[in-house]
Amino acid sequence: MKKVATVAIATLLFAGCANAAMEKMVGGAPMYPNKTIVENASQSKDHTTLVAAVKAAGLVDTLSGKGPFTVFAPTNAAFAALPAGTVDTLLKPENKGQLTKVLTYHVVPGKIDAKDLVADIKKGNGKAMLKTVEGMPLTFTQSGDAVMVADASGTMARVTIADVQQSNGVVHVIDKVLLPK
Repeated sequence: MKKVATVAIATLLFAGCANAAMEKMVGGAPMYPNKTIVENASQSKDHTTLVAAVKAAGLVDTLSGKGPFTVFAPTNAAFAALPAGTVDTLLKPENKGQLTKVLTYHVVPGKIDAKDLVADIKKGNGKAMLKTVEGMPLTFTQSGDAVMVADASGTMARVTIADVQQSNGVVHVIDKVLLPK
């Protein structure tokens, strides 16, 4: 009986570890692959500004939808690095169109994981371009082991956490806000 109990406990622990291995931590919270982009982002302490912006732009239903989407998610620190007053201005109701443009510039249709992105960079001789939902492309390169993404004006963001799986896509955390022209 003791051996059966030990095996049962070991099995439960292994199952728990396997499940935990599938979940990434972002902003101090586990990101569950069976939850949507919005559900997971809402739990991250590092993405409160992004979540507020998604709500202000009216994109909650879209990013909670079937997708799939690939989101390059700037952190609160990335938003804080913008010129003073930029975020407050974008969050005003009269600037909803511009806010939507900025946010959809961080979204690519489909589910693109880091492995696929790196393969595309190699196929493109060091550069890959992906068209965003906003319509303008983002440019991806690799610097050592890091994947870098550049916006239309050349601002470079680094992917700091890759492949955060969601039920409706994948999120890659980035350290800068990307701006379309």
